Amino acid sequence: MNKMLKTLKYLLICLLTVSLIAGIIANPIVTYSAEDDPLDLKSRSAILMEASTGRIIYEKNADEMLRPASVTKIMTLLLTFEELDSGNMTYDDIVTVSEHAASMGGSQCFFEAGEEQTVRDMIKCIEVASGNDAAVAMAEHIAGSEAEFVNMMNQRAKELGMENTNFANACGLEAENHLTTARDIAIMSRELINNHPDIKDFSTIWMDSIIHKTRRGESQFDLANTNKFLNQYTGATGLKTGFTSQAKYCMSATANRNGIELIAVIMGADTKEIRNSEAGKLLDYGFSKCNIYNDTETLPIDFKIPVKNGTSDYVKYEPIINNQFVLVDESPEMVVKEVLLYNDIEAPIYEGDTLGVVQYSVNGNLIHEEYIYAAEDVEKLSYLQSLKGLLSKTFMLQ
Repeated sequence: MNKMLKTLKYLLICLLTVSLIAGIIANPIVTYSAEDDPLDLKSRSAILMEASTGRIIYEKNADEMLRPASVTKIMTLLLTFEELDSGNMTYDDIVTVSEHAASMGGSQCFFEAGEEQTVRDMIKCIEVASGNDAAVAMAEHIAGSEAEFVNMMNQRAKELGMENTNFANACGLEAENHLTTARDIAIMSRELINNHPDIKDFSTIWMDSIIHKTRRGESQFDLANTNKFLNQYTGATGLKTGFTSQAKYCMSATANRNGIELIAVIMGADTKEIRNSEAGKLLDYGFSKCNIYNDTETLPIDFKIPVKNGTSDYVKYEPIINNQFVLVDESPEMVVKEVLLYNDIEAPIYEGDTLGVVQYSVNGNLIHEEYIYAAEDVEKLSYLQSLKGLLSKTFMLQ
């Protein structure tokens, strides 16, 4: 019976999650024709996403498949951080550079075959200096070969819903079928910054260095961040730039102001100056439309959750603290809150069980929700306890 209740609760959570996604999708996506585009961007493709919800604030040709250049490395870094978080790898593990990795052209850190570096320093080389050799060395360290790592990249892209992406390498060098979209870049950028916040310890580095260790001895190699946007835009936190002659200038720019985090993707800009200027224009536009909604009393202090057939008539719930979320083009007065408890909550209940959800909507569209969790165990009444309670109520009625 307990297993069945757990299954039913799990299914309800899944349905609520689907309803949240559907609510976000139901919110109108802001798209513009060439005639009424308020930003008049010159870049080939662009998108602006609010990071906490994934809501789209602006887009232009966001699903056109284009070459991403070194913005590719966002997926390489995502898989790297997932390996770290899973415990399969640590920052201090040693990565050995292969002949293949050392042969990469384009932006590089000039590793020699057989050279060894820590995972931490390889991440710095990928994120700060955009080293193609570092990216391929990390790919081989994780998957055994770059080809197998590319399979992992494409599989992860599918899992994230990146519908118009096909990776052909781990670093972004030109390849015939190496393509993605502004929307898909925003999706993987959001996954990286939301679930692996340590990336910002690397993406915000302006200058650093590593030590080359080769047969000829040791030498310092200076790293300068390829993302000059960091020093041009207030609140910029990353994330990755890219350029090839075919891709032109690309970037996934992340920024945070007053607790609001945005992701602006630019693809196919003719110059670095246009790319950086239009990323800033996108972010300014987004910050002007977003504000924080703060619910200081998600549930009233005297709110009670009744329990059937339990040793207690009510179950205590975990307080919902710091319940804040981002509104996009909406005012706090438009928000409607609704508390939904599961039907017939029945003992036994265990600490951490889901009891219901608090939902927030605007114009009928679900924009945020917070689950309500049990803060204690409530045991099921035994047969004797039930009988005693029944007799007690019977005599009280007489």
